[in-house]
Amino acid sequence: MNINTLTATAHALLAPGKGLLAMDESTGTCNARFAALGIPQTVEARRAYRELLVTTPGLGEGISGAILFDETIRQRTAAGVLFVETLQQAGIIPGIKVDLGAPALAGFSGEQVTEGLDGLGARLAEYAGLGARFAKWRAVLTIGHDRPSRAAIGANAHALARYAALCQAAGLVPIVEPEVLLTGPHSLAQCAAVTEDVLHEVFAQLRTQGVVLEGMLLKPSMVLAGDACPKQLTTAQVADATVACLLRAVPAAVPGVAFLSGGQSPEQATRHLAAMHERFAGRLPWALTFSFGRALHQPALEAWAGQAANVAAAQRALLERVASNRAAIGAAVAVVA
Repeated sequence: MNINTLTATAHALLAPGKGLLAMDESTGTCNARFAALGIPQTVEARRAYRELLVTTPGLGEGISGAILFDETIRQRTAAGVLFVETLQQAGIIPGIKVDLGAPALAGFSGEQVTEGLDGLGARLAEYAGLGARFAKWRAVLTIGHDRPSRAAIGANAHALARYAALCQAAGLVPIVEPEVLLTGPHSLAQCAAVTEDVLHEVFAQLRTQGVVLEGMLLKPSMVLAGDACPKQLTTAQVADATVACLLRAVPAAVPGVAFLSGGQSPEQATRHLAAMHERFAGRLPWALTFSFGRALHQPALEAWAGQAANVAAAQRALLERVASNRAAIGAAVAVVA
């Protein structure tokens, strides 16, 4: 482990005015999104779509890092250039999703635990050899009656910490993603309490496993009322609740927080991020940015619709979403042509 290299990479991912592009959907998730738009669910269609993303002109002006999937990190453009090299040429740091999904947690109905620790050290070494400089692992926690349980919080926090320690040993910056799901009727106050509890346990486990906080990033969900909650609060209230939760649970040694969009619409996620910057600019110990997937490239997917003739329009749609999120974190951006 080279702490200086890890820290430098973490700060490069937090370059002012930039965020991360999460293009790490599993094959199943990507196929489901394709199916909804009538796009063929084939290896070539997935490759063509991801080529569209990584070759978007000017993408590196607003994106510091791109999270890839196992299939994607091995793919090439139609011209034969590896996607990893295409990103590097654009000044974008390649990263990789390394968890293997979240099956049911035995003995705890309705809860999940993320898997993928077996053999992870060898996989990380391979990904580093393929050009990855950071990784991501997602844990999933649900709010409901007696949920999340202590077992679910503990199992997922431990897995996140073991993953992070293995990443740093392999020279990769770990992005730690404990996602508290938006689905359900829970209130914003319930979400805040659960999120704070989860984050406290995650950082306790990170300390236990010897993870260097300066060489990692946190990718949390925002504090939101559930999508079935009858009382949806204002953008300012969401921003205040999210930042208050982070201040209570996230050590100042962590360089930055890169939010996931977590089922919000692209516009909602951007508004909430913008409100945090407007209300707390210069008052926080860590950088706040975005690490959005669907909230960045769903409009591009819809514009593309599997048609080569739509590539330019899709790339414009992606750049428009990137520009909106850059503006949300305080960057001065030009209007996308």
